[in-house]
Amino acid sequence: MSPPGLSYSKRWIESAICKGEAMSKKKHGADVWERNEIESPCINICVVHPQSRLCTGCGRSIDEIRDWSAMDAEERSDIIALLPERMNAIPKRRGGRAARLKR
Repeated sequence: MSPPGLSYSKRWIESAICKGEAMSKKKHGADVWERNEIESPCINICVVHPQSRLCTGCGRSIDEIRDWSAMDAEERSDIIALLPERMNAIPKRRGGRAARLKR
């Protein structure tokens, strides 16, 4: 336990570290991270293309991104199956500043 002079935040951090060590000892935390659902196709490049209105990172529409966590596994699977075709339909960038500098 923490000495009585530690502030609340330091005690909280110390407590969190102890809990983290306990979890890592329990099957290296594998049971905490295992999930039986479809992963999100998000790759953290969240930019919506102005013409296609699709995310240039994952290919989903804004409505699909918004509703993703409320969808069931079948709806998510159906959308994921459409993403490769959608990604090919999104107009590609021409190179931005780097391409202009090469001219």
